[in-house]
Amino acid sequence: MKLQRILPFAKQLLQNSINTGDIVVDATVGNGHDTVFLAKTVGEKGHVYGFDIQKQAIINAIERLKTEKLKERVTLVQQGHETVTSVIPHHLAGEVSGAIFNLGYLPGGDPSIVTLPDTTKSAIEQLLKLMKREGIIVIVIYHGHTEGKLERDELMNYVTSIDPQVAHVIQYQFLNKQNNPPYIVAIEKC
Repeated sequence: MKLQRILPFAKQLLQNSINTGDIVVDATVGNGHDTVFLAKTVGEKGHVYGFDIQKQAIINAIERLKTEKLKERVTLVQQGHETVTSVIPHHLAGEVSGAIFNLGYLPGGDPSIVTLPDTTKSAIEQLLKLMKREGIIVIVIYHGHTEGKLERDELMNYVTSIDPQVAHVIQYQFLNKQNNPPYIVAIEKC
């Protein structure tokens, strides 16, 4: 058996939970790579809701989606992920099957604009209410910078306190890598 690297493992977790026609969330659109992956995974009848506070992230994602001819499957909003319940229509509560977060800052963007622990925790709480049973939230934690370490610590305190009747939480990381390698926290709704 070969251990999977972090990002391929994140995608595998999502693929195991998402079916064609599903509703999913890209909580941190970034440059749109995960948005494209999710749009392909849900197929023509599914839909992706993508969130990012940075205009450049939305622009980058739109270009990538247009190139892949997937724009019609995605709703992008230039808002924080903590607004998820105000964007996803109420009739879809209980229908979301997957979500992904890549915490930290926009690759190639301004490293001073980062995800924040309070908004991330709020988004997770909201997503757990929107998700269907066995839906999964995958969080890739980048903690190689000061704000990332603070977010990691607060987030880990939060996820370890989630009631096991509500969700199962796992952590996947390489323990012997150097330079604060990213790792995954996955939350599966019960």
